[in-house]
Amino acid sequence: MRQVPEDQYAEFVAARAAQLYRSACLLTAGDTHLAEDLVQETLGRIYTRWHRVTRADNPAGYAQTVLTRTFLAHQRRRSSTERATDALPERPDAGSASDDVSLRLTLLGALAQLPAKDRAVVVLRYWEDRSIEETAVAMHASSAAVRTRCTRALGRLRELLGEDLAEYVRP
Repeated sequence: MRQVPEDQYAEFVAARAAQLYRSACLLTAGDTHLAEDLVQETLGRIYTRWHRVTRADNPAGYAQTVLTRTFLAHQRRRSSTERATDALPERPDAGSASDDVSLRLTLLGALAQLPAKDRAVVVLRYWEDRSIEETAVAMHASSAAVRTRCTRALGRLRELLGEDLAEYVRP
């Protein structure tokens, strides 16, 4: 096994772990425990392939792709005994940051109702601001499939959020 340059890897993790965690939280529709697990698994996979990551044009994009594929693999193998719930646990009020809590919970709830691949498309396209082609590569899909999935996912989000979203938008 090749020697991993510990300093480079540690620097990369310090710079990218928070972004990976935020993306994982969106992919998991707010399940912070699963998000932490996905990030740890992603970082472990990156560590074992660090020589590939350092040769990549975009190591951050490589990490996001690994995270997305890890999430989709988790969704495929998820135990049939696990059941998603539509109720999030109550969280303490964060003071001035509580202005956006309702919006975040509403959006996370809507994301949770999307199928895993649709959720991944929305996160990659609109949270990570990736192109259709980059999203297609990350998801092992064609560009046409990403466009179709994106259109359906956004339509479903509009159905789920409907008029409720207007009350959260600031003038």
